[in-house]
Amino acid sequence: MPLPRAFAPLFRASPLHIFTLSTVNLNHRINECLRDGNVVGARKLFDEYSHSRNVVSWNSLINGCFKTRQISEAQKLFDQMPQRDVVSWNTMLSGFRDAQNPQKAHQYFLQMIEHGSRPNELTFSVLMSAFFDTEFDVLIPQLHALVIHFGLNLNIYLGSALMRGYIGLGNCHCFHRVFDEILEKDVVPCNVLILGYMEFGLISEAKRAFDEMPERNAFSWSIMINGYMKNKMVSEARAVFDRLSEKDVVSWTAMIRGCVQCEKFAEALDMFLLMMNSGTRPNHYTFSSVLDACAGCSSLVMGNQVHACILKFGIPLDVVLATSLVDMYGKCGDIEAAFCVFQSMVIKNLVSWNSIIGGYARHGLASRALEEFERMVKSGIVPDEISFINALSACGHGGMVKEGEELFNSMQAKYGMQAEMEHYSCMVDLYGKAGQLEKAEELIKRMPFEPDVVVWGSLLGACGLHSCLEVGEIAANGICKLEQDHPAVYSVLSKIYGANGVRSAVIQLENMVQKWHARKQKAGSWIEYNSRVT
Repeated sequence: MPLPRAFAPLFRASPLHIFTLSTVNLNHRINECLRDGNVVGARKLFDEYSHSRNVVSWNSLINGCFKTRQISEAQKLFDQMPQRDVVSWNTMLSGFRDAQNPQKAHQYFLQMIEHGSRPNELTFSVLMSAFFDTEFDVLIPQLHALVIHFGLNLNIYLGSALMRGYIGLGNCHCFHRVFDEILEKDVVPCNVLILGYMEFGLISEAKRAFDEMPERNAFSWSIMINGYMKNKMVSEARAVFDRLSEKDVVSWTAMIRGCVQCEKFAEALDMFLLMMNSGTRPNHYTFSSVLDACAGCSSLVMGNQVHACILKFGIPLDVVLATSLVDMYGKCGDIEAAFCVFQSMVIKNLVSWNSIIGGYARHGLASRALEEFERMVKSGIVPDEISFINALSACGHGGMVKEGEELFNSMQAKYGMQAEMEHYSCMVDLYGKAGQLEKAEELIKRMPFEPDVVVWGSLLGACGLHSCLEVGEIAANGICKLEQDHPAVYSVLSKIYGANGVRSAVIQLENMVQKWHARKQKAGSWIEYNSRVT
């Protein structure tokens, strides 16, 4: 249908009048596309209405590219910008921070200064957070100097970033000075202050700062709980936890995890039972910690019940939770259950493989441990130090000297990995149990570092097993140089002397034990009753 004559001159005079969006509408539509994750649609609008776009349009599209990990495209857009403002530079710095590329963030900040753009508080806050725990964190004091040079105010975000930076550098004096200079002290910088005190081990100062806070959030409480746990102060952490008016799954899990880290396994299980009685629903982090507690105290009955709870709650078995199950069953004596869970795992990581290999090693199933080690390597997983410790330990239990030697030599030859003290200890144990004491002694002499008590103890134990007096005395002397009253020295030497008919030496040892009040090695056992191990 032809247009009315009255409208024809309007279209001829201004053909873009109808089809050109205003800058405000263009930016609104671009941001709508970006909120929906539609970067292609945003770019199409950006290109079609080039006459309407401004610096805000460019900044929005660059930010959208960073959020969808189109880093090179964001850089191209930035380089094409006809003009830039401080938001443009901050967008680039934030993008590189989120991409964990502190080198690029540093590079673009230097370009920003050379360009003559004046940074603001957000610029430095983003830059410092990009530098945390990287090789660039040493620049934080210099950034602080620039903050002062530009006359910027220490608001909550910049002040908190500075404090976190000084915490990472271990500079207690500077981070406290920054706290004093922050203009608006709300819960965020107070949390950072408490975290800093905990990092430095200044527990009383952290508690005082916590008690003086006008208000606290969930993070404040978790900092105190985790800080006490990190310093092995379980009762103090429990006291803070008990003060919480509303306990959620995060706070319960923090307490349970803390008890596990402090090797208070029974307390961790008690906390879990209290949590269940409170009606709080556990998550997979909670169950993983509880399974670690079951493994730590060898509570198979409780471990079975926790596994049943996981199934009942419908918690998906991700790689972390499934690995915790494998580890629990392996350490609690049900290696077949451990293998069943391991086999059912769709995704297996290095920790998963180490758990099943270590489980077989502890159960003396050397051949199966080495089979799993080979299967791990064939699957493309590169073994680490723990993998070799588990495999070498399995060889020791199974008397597989040749296989153990091949594994030990492959660490350097095949994987470029230096053997550590634990690996040498496993080899000494392997040679010793096989009766090859000369090889064990020679290996100790070739070690690139001084042997520790564990290495000498492995050799001494082997000498006790084979009643070897000469090498046993060498091992005992090695232990005594490091720890004079170690109980194994007296018990094993006494056995060796007795087996060799050296009665006078046995009497002399007993006199030494009485004179030095040395500890005697005690035997121990455990039983599980009503889900408790004693």
